[in-house]
Amino acid sequence: MATKSADRTASSVTDTTRHVVQEFLAARMAGDVERLVALFADDVDWLLAENPAVPWIRPRSAGAECAAQFTELAEHTVAEDARASVDTFLVDGTDAVLMGYLSGTVRATGKSFEGPFALRLTVEEGRITRHHLYENSVSIAEACTPS
Repeated sequence: MATKSADRTASSVTDTTRHVVQEFLAARMAGDVERLVALFADDVDWLLAENPAVPWIRPRSAGAECAAQFTELAEHTVAEDARASVDTFLVDGTDAVLMGYLSGTVRATGKSFEGPFALRLTVEEGRITRHHLYENSVSIAEACTPS
């Protein structure tokens, strides 16, 4: 009996994680920063390779700061050129991993960037506590650097 209960609990945790990540993606696509703030925990383990050439990439740890990254990204890139596809969406308990491809154009330079990405999210008590993004930082930095 304990196994069935544990299986239901694990399934429930996985379902919650999947739901929160789907909400995150929907809010991200809609540019709904208020919803993003609500989805991030107060303290977030944020990882995105720092690069001084990229104005929207900097250390963050508060949920509101993490949500603001998406506004900053939108301010520095051309919305019509932004593309992202998710090819893989894996969920195991509190962890989710998304893999795909992204591209865009930096507004200030007119240069484009593109490449694969992997995003690891952790959801605890219905909120995102970990956001680790791995992307083609060289391509993005080159696009942000004036000729």
